[in-house]
Amino acid sequence: MKIYGQPEDRIRQAVASGDVTIAVYGLGKMGLPLAAVFADAGARVIGADIDEDVVCGINQGICHVTGEPGLPKLVERNVGYGRLSATSDLVHAAEAADVMVILVPTLLDYGNKPDMSIVESVCADIAEGLNSGDFVIQESTVPPRTTQNLILPLLERSGLPAGDFGVAHCPERTASGRAIIDITGAYPKIVGGIDDASTETARALYSTINKKGVISVSDATAAESVKVFEGLYRDVNIALANELAMVCDELGIDATEVFDAANTQPYSHIHAPGCGVGGHCIPVYPYFITETVRSRTDMLRLARRINDGMPAYTVDLLESAFAELNAGISLAGARVLVMGVTYRGDVNETRFSPAIVVINELRARGAEVFAYDPVLGALVGRFGAIPYDLDSAAGTGGTDEAGGTGGIEEMDAILIASDHAGFGELDWDLLGERMRHKVVVDGRGILDPAMLRSRGYLYKAVGRP
Repeated sequence: MKIYGQPEDRIRQAVASGDVTIAVYGLGKMGLPLAAVFADAGARVIGADIDEDVVCGINQGICHVTGEPGLPKLVERNVGYGRLSATSDLVHAAEAADVMVILVPTLLDYGNKPDMSIVESVCADIAEGLNSGDFVIQESTVPPRTTQNLILPLLERSGLPAGDFGVAHCPERTASGRAIIDITGAYPKIVGGIDDASTETARALYSTINKKGVISVSDATAAESVKVFEGLYRDVNIALANELAMVCDELGIDATEVFDAANTQPYSHIHAPGCGVGGHCIPVYPYFITETVRSRTDMLRLARRINDGMPAYTVDLLESAFAELNAGISLAGARVLVMGVTYRGDVNETRFSPAIVVINELRARGAEVFAYDPVLGALVGRFGAIPYDLDSAAGTGGTDEAGGTGGIEEMDAILIASDHAGFGELDWDLLGERMRHKVVVDGRGILDPAMLRSRGYLYKAVGRP
């Protein structure tokens, strides 16, 4: 059933009865959860992806996305019910669907210019299969005006004018590890169309899966800006927190204490400082503005410089810790264990991870760098560090079956670069007994300084002198 321009009650009924077919383009960490949620609401969903292994697995009820609670069962159940299938024929998916949702990566090129090539390719495929009455939704985060200036003209190559089909931008607002919760009601959905009919159709469609409701904004450009601005706010706020934390280091006061006290005022929301900002969102979205508008964007550019500089500043803290030891040790030749390589704790994602920059910085200053990450295991070796098996720290060293070394003997320092939950529960007495020098630089501020100092560690963290 074509739902573009239909009344809300008919759209709700079409989803619940399976009379509407939705094609979701991109079956990654965000696309597959959305496809599964729509299928679970009753719609017939076609997942469209160029990866044949992904397509084959989904058609067998197998979920390739890891670390998403509830997703494997959701996929298996809806494939079994016949509501969810997958194809690598992207044109056929458009021909068979009434609604097409684009949820593919949006990247930066080597000059930090927005790279919309994947979106463009998908739109070209959709245009080949577009029919009158179809409704196209762009969920991928894009620079403002992308829907109006890029997506719409590409779709009109179908020979159909806008108005014969609808288009809306409905940005995803999900995070890895909680995608289903986010899609179904952690936050309201934002929708904005190229015309009123598109906006209303999007609002009605997403209200069938989001318990928190839907916020309609004036148009697609406004909806695009909502998502991008959310990320910019965080980047700028984190940069402010990092800069103030460095000031606290100079003043000899604890940034955590000061920030927590300041944030008791309702207008103060200073974020947490740390060794950098990673992931596929916050380090990317500023360039969706700075590289596409003529307005001055000094604050956004400065925030990027500050946050990009935090890995090196964190390594500076380690150098200063060695100097305080007065033991004749420096980074050149030191053995440093980097704990955590993913950009966020307990999430298998390394894109733009500051830990990778920390590893490179340590190596550039002459350190021998080891790395341990409970999520990645021996795969940390891809980033220039020697894999380390902290789980066998009671061992005698050497190489384990996974290619990492066991034991923590002879380490001169530990630098925490990701906030994995288990790091605070480690036996720091045991670790200290096996270290050549008891130095910890906490790049995520997740440990208790008093606890470590009581055990004889020299502890440093950003903003915690």
